[in-house]
Amino acid sequence: MDQTDYKFKQKHLLGLADYSAEDIHYVLEQAKTFREVLDRPVPKVPTLRDKTIVNLFYENSTRTRLSFELAQKRMGADVVNFSAGTSSAKKGESLKDTIRNISSMKIDMVVSRHESPGVPHFLTRCVDAAIINAGDGAHEHPTQALLDMFTMKQIHSDLKGKKVAIIGDISHSRVVRSNIVGLKKLGAEVVVCGPKSLMPVFVETLGASISYNIDETLAWCDIAMALRIQMERITGGTDLFPSLREYHETFGIKMSHLEKYPDFMVMHPGPINRGVEMESLVADSDRAVILNQVTNGVAVRMAILYLLSGGSRMS
Repeated sequence: MDQTDYKFKQKHLLGLADYSAEDIHYVLEQAKTFREVLDRPVPKVPTLRDKTIVNLFYENSTRTRLSFELAQKRMGADVVNFSAGTSSAKKGESLKDTIRNISSMKIDMVVSRHESPGVPHFLTRCVDAAIINAGDGAHEHPTQALLDMFTMKQIHSDLKGKKVAIIGDISHSRVVRSNIVGLKKLGAEVVVCGPKSLMPVFVETLGASISYNIDETLAWCDIAMALRIQMERITGGTDLFPSLREYHETFGIKMSHLEKYPDFMVMHPGPINRGVEMESLVADSDRAVILNQVTNGVAVRMAILYLLSGGSRMS
C-alpha cells in the first residue's frame, strides 16, 4: 500500500466494518513503529502526554485491560480506570449518566468493554471523546483482530490469499466477527470450524466458509486460531456439546496434528483452556505465536490510540 497521499480520517474504533483495507493497513504499519519502541531499553514515547483516557470496563478482563493501560502509560497519557463493580453503577446509575459524568471531567478518549452489543456506538452519541471498542458482548473486538492480523503479517508479510482457520466456539466469540471482516478486507480466505451447535449463520454472510472437520481444516490452513468455549455466555450449561473432554477429542488441536500437518502456525486470543481447545504441549510449542500476540497487542493499541488522538505518522 502506497501511503504517500493517504490520510487516516477515523474518529473512533467501533468495529472493523467501518474501516477500509487502507485504514487497516495504515494502523498495522504504524504498529510496526510502536513494536520497535517496545524493544527499546526505555519503551516509552510521550505522544499522549496531554491526553486523558478513561478505561470504562463493565466486564471482567485481564489481557485487554492491562494491554490498553500499559499502552496508554507508555505513551504518557493520564489514565483513569473505571470498574463497574466498584462504581455508582452498583447503585443504579445508568450507563448514559455514568459516561456523561465522566465526560464532564474533560476526557479525550474512552476505551469501552461492555457485555451488551452496541454500547460503543451508544457512547458516541453521549460524549465528544474518541471511543475505542474493547469488546461489546459477543459482537466485536476490533483491537484483538488488529493485533491478530499484525501477528499474522509477521509470519506472512502479505495476507492476500492466505488461509486462516478459526476453530472453536464461533457463536459466542466477539473475536470471530472482527477477524473475519478484517481478514477478508486484506484478501485472506477464512474457514470457521466447530460443533454445529456453536456455529452461527452470520459467518457465511461475512464471507467465511464453514467446516465441521478439524483434520480437513488443519490440512488446509496456513494459520489456525483456536477459541475457548465461552461458558459464561452459554445459557443452559453445556448442553450444546456432550462434554469438554469430547469437545477436545473432536475439535482440540493436538501434537499429532502438528506432526501430521507441518505447515500451519497456532494462535489463540486467550485465555487458553489447556486440554480443551488445544493440548498444553501445543500451546508451548514453537508452532504457537500466542505470547507474540500479547506483546503485539500493546503495540497495536499504542498505534490506534495515537491515530485516534490526532497523530498522523510515527517515524
